[in-house]
Amino acid sequence: MSDTVILVLVGSLRAASVNRQIAELAADTAPDGVVVRIFEGLGELPFYNEDLDTAERLPAQVAALRAAGADADAALVVTPEYNGTIPAVLKNAIDWLSRPFGAGALKGKPLAVVGGAQGRYGGVWAHDETRKSFGIAGPRVLEELRLSVPLASLDGKHPAEHDRLVADVRDVVAKLVAEV
Repeated sequence: MSDTVILVLVGSLRAASVNRQIAELAADTAPDGVVVRIFEGLGELPFYNEDLDTAERLPAQVAALRAAGADADAALVVTPEYNGTIPAVLKNAIDWLSRPFGAGALKGKPLAVVGGAQGRYGGVWAHDETRKSFGIAGPRVLEELRLSVPLASLDGKHPAEHDRLVADVRDVVAKLVAEV
């Protein structure tokens, strides 16, 4: 039997972001038989433009994103909150992944949204908006899988140094895999 593949989209482009660290934690603690692949290059995607969304003009990075989505069994989105909502780079990825309409690369696949942000709610608004947008775009959003981490709760430490967070991330991945 082949491994279960989880595609991870990180809504922060910063190399040392806590959200990237949470994504890496998901990869490092995934159960046996689960491959967690963080998609690199969301920042290189052009803004969605229907004129570019043709076989002749499709940008290579978009083709790579769609292929990664098609190859995955599930998706995990790890995102901060920017000005109370979804980071633009993530919304752009949702737009590219939702096409062609009704047959996007993640259609029907289980998807969970987690992450951390400044403020005491840890990005809840962005996570809710991300679930809503992906829900329209085609994946099967797992509303019950929630993990919003207030960054102040980490006390400046790496997420892997917090046993509770490690357990919570591992639990989200396991429950996501169970939905495949």
